[in-house]
Amino acid sequence: MAFPAISVQLYSVYREIDKDLDGTLARLAEIGLKHVEAFDFVSRADALKKSFAAHGLTAPTGHAILIEEEVDTPDKLLSIPPVEETFAAAAALGLEVVIDPYLAPARWATADSVKWGAERLNERAEQAAAFGLKVGYHNHDHEFRNVIDGRPAYELFVENLEPSVKLEVDLYWASAAGIDIVKLLPRLGERVVAVHAKDGPMRDGISTAELPTDQKPAGQGGVRLAEAIASAPAVKFAVIEYDHFEGDIFDGVQQSFQWLSEQAASTETVSA
Repeated sequence: MAFPAISVQLYSVYREIDKDLDGTLARLAEIGLKHVEAFDFVSRADALKKSFAAHGLTAPTGHAILIEEEVDTPDKLLSIPPVEETFAAAAALGLEVVIDPYLAPARWATADSVKWGAERLNERAEQAAAFGLKVGYHNHDHEFRNVIDGRPAYELFVENLEPSVKLEVDLYWASAAGIDIVKLLPRLGERVVAVHAKDGPMRDGISTAELPTDQKPAGQGGVRLAEAIASAPAVKFAVIEYDHFEGDIFDGVQQSFQWLSEQAASTETVSA
């Protein structure tokens, strides 16, 4: 199997980007990254496009709020431009998939509200197609913690999505919710376009209600990243991300990149 291409979610370095967009992207390229996952990209699409070109980066995926018209994210960072502006900016930057990163816990409490979210994302998929784009959804923990008819609300959500809608599975958050990610990815199949290769100690109480401060570089925590990625050969991107990192964030990205690169090299050796 081919190991997924390594990317990094620009949310991880949003403070650095706010201070020096081009310098931050240059440093990511120096680490060895070829791909990034765009974040809050609509208002600075021109600057990002210029910097991507200068440093040999592409952004095949990106995060933007699509389902809700108003949302209070835990970090309070994402703005919500009109969806047409979001898709136009995504197309200009060369994105392939625009991924909604957050639907609030209240939307996962009942079957009707879960189905509403899926229907809204299906509608966005139709709109995105006119721009040559696909859409997807990125989970946290609450999609799995909320249970409807004996199963995680996430399963009902996926069942109500059109086949063209993609998924990005955050392996850290799914693990925090008690999900066996090694079994989850094969069940979700080829609609999983990317995973967030995020790591840290697995302990009780990890939740978006209070973002954790003890996340670690990939391979240094309790998330079964290597096994999970190996269980899903159709995944195209393994995306480095930190909600918080104690220390120099570029060092954290470098350590995750090195570990993922070692996993990729090992996979190639086994395949040969």
